Amino acid sequence: MEKVRLGIIGIGNMGSGHAHNLIEGEVPEMELVAVADLKADRREWAKQNLPETVQIFEDGDSLIESHCCDAVLVAVPHYDHPRLVIKALENGIHAMCEKPAGVYTKQVREMNEAAAKSDKVFGMMFNQRTNHVYRKMKEIVAGGEYGKIKRVNWIITDWYRTQAYYNSGGWRATWAGEGGGVLLNQCPHNLDLLQWICGMPVKVHAFCHIGKWHDIEVEDDVTAYLEFEGGATGVFVTTTADAPGTNRFEITLEKAKLVCEDEKLTFYVLDENEREYCFTTTEGFKKPDGQYVTLETDGENLQHVGVLRAFAANILRGEPLVARGEEGINGLTLSNAMHLSSWLGRAVEIPFDEELFLEKLNELRANSKQKENVQEVTFDTAGTYGTKK
Repeated sequence: MEKVRLGIIGIGNMGSGHAHNLIEGEVPEMELVAVADLKADRREWAKQNLPETVQIFEDGDSLIESHCCDAVLVAVPHYDHPRLVIKALENGIHAMCEKPAGVYTKQVREMNEAAAKSDKVFGMMFNQRTNHVYRKMKEIVAGGEYGKIKRVNWIITDWYRTQAYYNSGGWRATWAGEGGGVLLNQCPHNLDLLQWICGMPVKVHAFCHIGKWHDIEVEDDVTAYLEFEGGATGVFVTTTADAPGTNRFEITLEKAKLVCEDEKLTFYVLDENEREYCFTTTEGFKKPDGQYVTLETDGENLQHVGVLRAFAANILRGEPLVARGEEGINGLTLSNAMHLSSWLGRAVEIPFDEELFLEKLNELRANSKQKENVQEVTFDTAGTYGTKK
């Protein structure tokens, strides 16, 4: 195989962007051979804008069953991500999943189990992991030279959305259509990066405000307190209502502080470990000395193209993925924990009660504006899932 034949399931905003990159040759080892979409207008767009050689299907199931491709990229509404990935893997087709991995961890856990039984490649579209700034932050934290994490703060409020945005689709910002609001739609990359760089928190206490600034049924304003193993704490703040908004990610280490803001990374290094300084200095107010240090990165930020290039290289030669598909459950665990904490009005530990989360989610879905489309999710004793009206 010289090139990976790719099919894109879902040719909306994200899917069409991926298609454009492929037909422009941005992923040399991958060829677009098929697309699928439930909407007739998107299939017509594909007919008018994609090469004649690209097959067009009415749904992802038909595309997978045709076996016309070596791999698929799933870019459909959140609830269907796991189902289509599982079907692809079970049909001997490699799978790349758009974010988020799914809506609830129990569903995604089954997808991961299917991947474990398959010999096919499974990747997640965590394109922000290609950003040289975040890669440098991970390198510094993981290296351990500057001690353990003491505090993590991420204010990510530059997701501004108007009511017109939320009115643009009946499924949008509903429990039945998307399964959540700012946490599940805008923040999957941030939550993935937070756990990728800092590790997974062990406790979350969150306040998710439903329709605080917009006429919607899901959260548009969130403040969450995090506790990590070893004593580090954190705060995650997000909303779609702030203008101009802020994107500031701080990590305080025992011997340094990293700040990422406006795509710029600053690094302040102490002359000695603060934990040692605190208990050895004889002065009561003097801070430990330190200085700003210039960080060098490779400057690369390949985003979606980088993820797909790595996906093709893994299929063809076994080279590393940007993100393994099984890792998609981590950031989703954080958003699920935040939702559950807010619903219960108390802190929750990670891992949390997945059955309780699903029970609460199904209650919200049953009362959703899209309730006519709701399919309550049920599990049998073997852990496989089915649906019922």
